[in-house]
Amino acid sequence: MTDDKSKLLRSLTIDRSASKVERPKRRWLPISATIVACVVAFAAFGAYEFRRQDPPKETAPQIAQQSAAQPQTPQPPAPNSKAAGNLAASGYVVARRKATVAAEITGKVVEVFIDEGMTVTDGQVVARLDSVLAERDYELARSRVETADAAVAAITADLEDATRIMSRVQTLSQKNFATEADLTKAQARVGVLSAQLRQAQSQFETARIDAKRSASMLDKHQIRAPFAGVVIDRSAQPGEMISPMSVGGYTRTGICTIVDMDSIEIEVDVNEAFIGRVAPGGAVNAMLDAYPDWTIPASVIAIVPTANREKATVKVRIRFEKKDPRILPDMAVKVNFLGDAKTKGATETTAAN
Repeated sequence: MTDDKSKLLRSLTIDRSASKVERPKRRWLPISATIVACVVAFAAFGAYEFRRQDPPKETAPQIAQQSAAQPQTPQPPAPNSKAAGNLAASGYVVARRKATVAAEITGKVVEVFIDEGMTVTDGQVVARLDSVLAERDYELARSRVETADAAVAAITADLEDATRIMSRVQTLSQKNFATEADLTKAQARVGVLSAQLRQAQSQFETARIDAKRSASMLDKHQIRAPFAGVVIDRSAQPGEMISPMSVGGYTRTGICTIVDMDSIEIEVDVNEAFIGRVAPGGAVNAMLDAYPDWTIPASVIAIVPTANREKATVKVRIRFEKKDPRILPDMAVKVNFLGDAKTKGATETTAAN
């Protein structure tokens, strides 16, 4: 009975040495399994990314088969390098012939015969100044001319009579019927009348020149257009004082501004770094900001031989190949120098030479 109890108690005893040896094995087993699982997961993710970024390459037979199956489509033409390299610039429409019409004398405006938008001809009267005093001066000058002319006629008649008397006295003197004193007196009278005639003729010429001057001054009271064109601005009104120079106050210096519409052209500023791509005679396409869908053919007139230091640009003059009433001075315009502008300009220059 005692032995059975002893065996039973020994069976319930815990072996400390065995537990110390097996405990480390149970601790590292889950950690190793975790590490292995992580490595497998990373490897699977890397393989997936590699297959997604680098698709399998097709073999040569597969490529040939696909190319035979797909129809050959024509490739679009490559863009023209010249068209892609066209030079663009902006500027304004200007008139080479533009004048502000003013009077050459100071006077009061009596009538104005023009208005904005009116077409005038060369020499047409656009305004008239008060000319009462000028008319009086002209009448006085004409009167002096008539007086001088009458004096010339009177002295001429006296000279002719004195010449005849001198001839008779010379004849009588040769026959001893007249004295030497009578002959000398007749000759002296002819000489005096000749001098008076020359003086009267000079006075007549002076009076005639003065009359012409008075007529010119009278004509200056009528202000005329210097050339044919269109009136774009009317400055003076009837009753205002006008003068060729500013004298202060409310005195105006101009009547109107006239533009010759046949002289309009384009002036643009081209960057000096690209001026070598522009040549006289080169083709240009111009587009007005007012009509962006309208392309106007033009050509280069000349390159102004000077540069703007502040803007680093060179001015280029361009002509319109065809005038149009819609093209007005001071309009903003953009131009496109065609790619063959330089070649065309050089060809035309060579042909001209």
